[in-house]
Amino acid sequence: MFLFRRNGLRVTVDEARSRTGGDQPDAVLLDVREKPEWTAGHAPGAVHAPLSKLVVGGILPDEAEGRPLVVICRSGHRSQRAARVLIERGAQAVDVEGGMNAWAAAGHPVVDARGNSGRIA
Repeated sequence: MFLFRRNGLRVTVDEARSRTGGDQPDAVLLDVREKPEWTAGHAPGAVHAPLSKLVVGGILPDEAEGRPLVVICRSGHRSQRAARVLIERGAQAVDVEGGMNAWAAAGHPVVDARGNSGRIA
């Protein structure tokens, strides 16, 4: 079951990984960075939907449609905005504190567009 936190709509990177990883994740990790950032490095299994497209009414990728969303960006600022946009559309969404910078700092994997070791851009 996917629940919002009492202290707002934010989760830690460890909570994000727990909710979106494994064989049967209860949420989708939605990366809202722009394509060059995504291509350089993202969390394995994440789904890409740039904030620039979401704010103008862009649709979610099929893998994210109708699912609880854990939204991530580079530092946590764009993901907060994206989570608000998605909640206004009726989605269940939280954002990741510290974004991909915190994800990588916690030692969680980052892959590039080819599945090789990636970097945060």
